[in-house]
Amino acid sequence: MAMARQDRQLRKLLGERLQAAEHGDAKAFYDLGLYYALGQGVPRDLVAAHKWFNLAACCGVRQAEVERRELAAEMAPPEIATAQRAAREWMMRHGS
Repeated sequence: MAMARQDRQLRKLLGERLQAAEHGDAKAFYDLGLYYALGQGVPRDLVAAHKWFNLAACCGVRQAEVERRELAAEMAPPEIATAQRAAREWMMRHGS
């Protein structure tokens, strides 16, 4: 029961962070990077995590630069390229 409540709360928080990201919130970008890097509330996805950290880093979040660099050490060059492309596409779609 407590686990189901925790899952609902995490899904709600993820939804709020995604909504904030849609409005260009750098902290939301960073938080989403953490969720994907850790597989917290979402399947672990290093490409998605790198994308969100990249967006946060572009907004000046210094810790996102550190996290992105650490993730990149675990990733193959094609994965990094995919993540960078996804970040550029996101910025183009959202006018950033």
